[in-house]
Amino acid sequence: MTMTDRRRFLAGSLTLAALPATVAFAAAPTRPTRRDDLVLGEGSNRWHCEHDWLTPPDGLAFGDTHGLAQDASGRIYVAHTVGQGSTRRSAVCVFGPDGRFIEAWGDEFAGGAHGLDLRRESDGERLYHCDTRRRCVVKTGLDGSVIWSASCPMESGVYDAPTDWCPTNVAFLPDGDLLVGDGYGRSYIHRFGADGTWKSIFAKPGGEKGQVACPHGLWIDPRGAEPRVVVADRSNRRLQVFDLDGTSLSIHTDGVRRPCDVDFRDGVMLVPDLESVVTLYDESYKPIVMLGDGHPTDLRGKPREAFKPGRFVHPHDAIFLEDGSILVAEWVPIGRVTRLVKVDG
Repeated sequence: MTMTDRRRFLAGSLTLAALPATVAFAAAPTRPTRRDDLVLGEGSNRWHCEHDWLTPPDGLAFGDTHGLAQDASGRIYVAHTVGQGSTRRSAVCVFGPDGRFIEAWGDEFAGGAHGLDLRRESDGERLYHCDTRRRCVVKTGLDGSVIWSASCPMESGVYDAPTDWCPTNVAFLPDGDLLVGDGYGRSYIHRFGADGTWKSIFAKPGGEKGQVACPHGLWIDPRGAEPRVVVADRSNRRLQVFDLDGTSLSIHTDGVRRPCDVDFRDGVMLVPDLESVVTLYDESYKPIVMLGDGHPTDLRGKPREAFKPGRFVHPHDAIFLEDGSILVAEWVPIGRVTRLVKVDG
């Protein structure tokens, strides 16, 4: 069955076969449960929890681990703010599909590395970075070489100064354009062309239907007859679904607290929620299972030994890896990346 990875959505690949929740992830890797395993979930949705599956090399400490992506070769990219005690400022770490560290780059993103998304394009795979320190969207190659950078769209007429804008994540539209969520600025969603030029406003700020407040993350929902845009409407504590023209279709709040982003695989939607949980939803946007619920928590800023095994602190991004496992990055100053692997049977 075709997998539409959040970081590798292909224009034109808009049809995804859906599975009922009870048989979702049939192709995902599994392994038997051992007595000492840490397992989250219940019933047919149980996952082995492997905290700190990815760790940085000597001389580099994770800061807030904000963004995740995986390329076609299986390499995994982690965007982080760079932690205290680091002798390097590389804000993007690259790992192999087995979790082995490969390289690090992106000194210019230190302190601001946030959203990270990957798209296959006609001339190769490209990474899109949202930098909250420099307040810009940057398109790079897989080696970090800059292709273009887009700053505050003053031509939109909704900003008084460039510092009013602070992009958090992007989503790729089927026609090659991209949507940019101004999650930490004035809460607009903008449409940009493939070359980084501003085109139009997709959604405006507010609490009514069709409006958003901290549109922190967004992605294309490929399920159904027509693709839709799902927005993690974080400050409104909801998921909001739009058509490709920006018309609001529906609002969903079941199991939603402060959603940060979305991903899709095999008819299931994955949502990392800042209030300490990772949730899987079905095609009706109803929760299937809530994983690692650590809410309420006061552990941000605490040492690693204070963290509770099997309990998330502040999930900030989550993606399905190519093999069907789940990777979760958390908003904690010392960073944490957790892998969830489906339990056999």
